[in-house]
Amino acid sequence: MNKTYTSRYEKRIQQKYEAHRESGAPTYILGIETSCDETSAAVIRDGREVLSNVIASQADIHKRFGGVVPEVASRRHVENITLTIEEALTEAGKTLDDIQAIAVTYGPGLVGALLVGVAAAKAISMARGIPLIGVHHIAGHIYANRLVQEMEFPLIALVVSGGHTELVWMKEHGQFEILGETRDDAAGEAYDKVARALNMPYPGGPHIDRLAHEGKANVPLPRSWLAPDSYDFSFSGLKSAVLNTLHNAAQRGETIEPANLAASFQDSVTEVLVEKTIRAARSHGAKQVLLAGGVAANRGLRERLQARCEAEGIPLVIPPITLCTDNAAMIAAAGFIKYEKGQFEGLDLNGVPSLSLSEQ
Repeated sequence: MNKTYTSRYEKRIQQKYEAHRESGAPTYILGIETSCDETSAAVIRDGREVLSNVIASQADIHKRFGGVVPEVASRRHVENITLTIEEALTEAGKTLDDIQAIAVTYGPGLVGALLVGVAAAKAISMARGIPLIGVHHIAGHIYANRLVQEMEFPLIALVVSGGHTELVWMKEHGQFEILGETRDDAAGEAYDKVARALNMPYPGGPHIDRLAHEGKANVPLPRSWLAPDSYDFSFSGLKSAVLNTLHNAAQRGETIEPANLAASFQDSVTEVLVEKTIRAARSHGAKQVLLAGGVAANRGLRERLQARCEAEGIPLVIPPITLCTDNAAMIAAAGFIKYEKGQFEGLDLNGVPSLSLSEQ
């Protein structure tokens, strides 16, 4: 891009930003999320108040494939992005003239899907002369909790989703230190694979969770604690143990009650997640524990973590179900923190499928 044009763009952004900060008026941020198979746009006021949060899900489209097909997801985002943004603005009672900045997920995720959201955000930023804010997808999940309750530092965030399982330590806004992460399958990924083995549709997590509450955890399954002082996770072995249990029973002509197997699997997953979170919170003196990510919608995990935090006297924040799955409200909430600090991106912002949280 022409350097003179870029300079004019940046100068215009800075002038608008400074003028708005001096005015003391409310800050409205438009968020965009397209990292996987949900096209979402939202308008947030002052980083805490959700005025709209529109989500166009592709779950029904990918269900027949047993998982997300990247090319299909990208094409669907292209079809949905403009209408989703327009609907979010209309629902919020705002126009682009009212928006002070645009926040967009730029990683991690499916690169084709990310690029749709990033391209839309850059176009709006350039056309309207408003700041462009790049947001890490996991940071967005963590900041979904700030839409419920103010964050108290230092804190521990347990992020559990289809592609990520991480324990994150935060000393202040915008600072992330990963204490532990999955070494193989993420928790949500393990749920989907076990659900497939039990002939359940994609996404499998909600089906396993529902079935688990109908059974008893009486099937012996391993807990992967790894090293005594490790905060890392591993669910590949547990997934294999479930498959071996099913195969061995079939070879013996025996039948395992699916509800009991689901309950046993969920008991193993949630025990490891919860106990490592509590240990991290105790050892780091956390004032608060946050639960984040798509698997945060799991009733078994929510109940178990709530009980343990109450027993330990550690405040716990869990977002409502609507803010657990991928959505743009969480991206705008995380983007607001960067807006306050004046941390903006240039028009060379790109989608980064393997973006590290520590790069934020």
